Amino acid sequence: MALNSCSGVPKWERRTRLFLCIFGLFLSFYALHVEISREKDPEYRAMCDLGDSVSCSKVFTSRWGRGFGLVQFFVAKDSALNQPNSLLGIIFYTLQLALGQSVSSRAAFLLVLSSWVSMAGSLYLAGVLAFILGDFCVVCVSTYVVNFLLLFTNLKRRTGLKAVKEKTV
Repeated sequence: MALNSCSGVPKWERRTRLFLCIFGLFLSFYALHVEISREKDPEYRAMCDLGDSVSCSKVFTSRWGRGFGLVQFFVAKDSALNQPNSLLGIIFYTLQLALGQSVSSRAAFLLVLSSWVSMAGSLYLAGVLAFILGDFCVVCVSTYVVNFLLLFTNLKRRTGLKAVKEKTV
């Protein structure tokens, strides 16, 4: 694995992170746009609505489109704490971009930790998508792929930083 000699970060990592986070932000902003548009106009048809069982707007406006479908059990459905999952995605990808600027071991730990949390959320929502909603959401599945690739990228970064630390000790 080719590393930047002084940082321990794989050479490909920064560009890959930038691409994945920008793509993740695009998907999250688009999902938020679809949800808001559908709330304003129930007849709104998103580009990702390809059929009855391939409909992202159906997924985004379902109970699982906000707070993973779980927050509403603890607070009111319209509570400020029950935010769209897409807003959580925007926060996650922004955090990944910001933490990715640091080469500290603490930042690497937080990148990996937040990626594992995103993967847990992705697996949960994929299960909801397949087994409860019986739908296929192109935008959703794309974010799951981005989250997995970010986890891989973050694990590689952490491994590279550990290797540099061991060489200097």
